[in-house]
Amino acid sequence: MTMGIIFVSAIFMLLGMFVQSRLKSKFSEYLAVPTSSRMSGQEIAEKMLKDNGIYDVQVISVEGTLTDHYNPVNKTVNLSRDVFDGRNVSAAAVAAHECGHAVQHATAYSMLMLRSKIVPAVQISSKLSQWIIMAGVGMMGFGGGSSTILLIGIILYAVTTLFTVITLPVEFDASARALNWLSAANITNPDEKEKAKDALKWAAMTYVVAALASIAMLVQYLLIYQSRSRD
Repeated sequence: MTMGIIFVSAIFMLLGMFVQSRLKSKFSEYLAVPTSSRMSGQEIAEKMLKDNGIYDVQVISVEGTLTDHYNPVNKTVNLSRDVFDGRNVSAAAVAAHECGHAVQHATAYSMLMLRSKIVPAVQISSKLSQWIIMAGVGMMGFGGGSSTILLIGIILYAVTTLFTVITLPVEFDASARALNWLSAANITNPDEKEKAKDALKWAAMTYVVAALASIAMLVQYLLIYQSRSRD
């Protein structure tokens, strides 16, 4: 079973590296494609918020590349410098996507609300699950101890897996909102919209890989629990 975990980890690590590479490549490619509207990422974000009746969210610039995110705690759309100042397809796609999360928050989108509710549990489980699983496997390996500790670790890990799965519809919905608005607001023409869709597809793939990896690892842990419980 240990070899199974190593194999699964290696497969998804390589897959994750591939997806990240494609995302960076697409982001760079579409940075060179100006939008017909010539609006900056900041201007696009502010307009999308205004068009959706959101006036209590601030658009700010942050350091780094692909560090863009929406913070529901202080209600800020945080855009990396390339996106904040950019007047291209990548900037438009990313800025609108992050504002899509702000719209989800403002409209109490169910999956976003659910994800937010389990964040405290995830913060605990992500810190403790691996250690408890290792302890459980170790104790069962020396003298065939109770499988309860291992099961507790697996349950904690399942919480983290649930979070990665719930994240998928949240990200897909934010992208859908972004693309629909970019077209309706005439920020992008049809060709630019397709490029924006392509960029957001690879961004979403990073979350898909993370969810699949977490599910695969959960299955491996369950198989270990099942095999050790029979011994």
